[in-house]
Amino acid sequence: MTKVLTDARSIRIKGRSFLAVMLSPDLPFDDWLVRLDDLAARSAGFFLGRPVVLDVGDLEIDRAQLKGLVAELAQRNVSIMGIEGCRPSLLGPGMPPALKGGRPVSDFEVPQQEPIIDVRTKPAVVETRPPLQSIVIREPIRSGQSLIFPEGDVTVIGSVASGSEIIAGGSVHVYGTLRGRAMAGSVGNTSARIFCRKLEAELVAIDGIYKMAEDIAPNLRGQSVQLWLDGDSIKAEKLI
Repeated sequence: MTKVLTDARSIRIKGRSFLAVMLSPDLPFDDWLVRLDDLAARSAGFFLGRPVVLDVGDLEIDRAQLKGLVAELAQRNVSIMGIEGCRPSLLGPGMPPALKGGRPVSDFEVPQQEPIIDVRTKPAVVETRPPLQSIVIREPIRSGQSLIFPEGDVTVIGSVASGSEIIAGGSVHVYGTLRGRAMAGSVGNTSARIFCRKLEAELVAIDGIYKMAEDIAPNLRGQSVQLWLDGDSIKAEKLI
């Protein structure tokens, strides 16, 4: 008997981009997990409800090690949505899917539409970068709110409350008190900066390098400050 489809409504499938946190673990995993626990303990809820991608492209590991790492992360409520850089033989039933094709981002800023060369891969590969955009938020960012804008700079005309966060592809400007978390350069922009009228932040980060509240020099607390990335460390100074 032939079944006749009488419902003409179709299934709607759409493409959509989301900003995910990329975790790049180091060997040995036990030491790396200790540092991850320290970050989670000092910034409560950092991974809660956040999509996470695990990058293991530079690691020489086997399936058992990868499966054990995913299990350890699951115990910490870090849900891995996908794994990048691993061989298909490392994956198996119950493991997150392999991901590839993430948009590469250059480490260099250039004028609008000027070609850039990614020297980390093949010198012959040339890409163009669209100009950075910016948004202005004319109200405070309240506790529990997340403002995510990977396309460029974020300017807040007000304060950023404790328990809230700003994630920007470019720089972060706060014309009030920064009490929550501010993460600039979230898509690989090493020249991004963080500016605020009064620094009381729980966490600041630029291109994945982070600094917790207790790591910030006491003489900078409560001051107008700018922060920038210098190698693998965040530098800060008072604004005149």
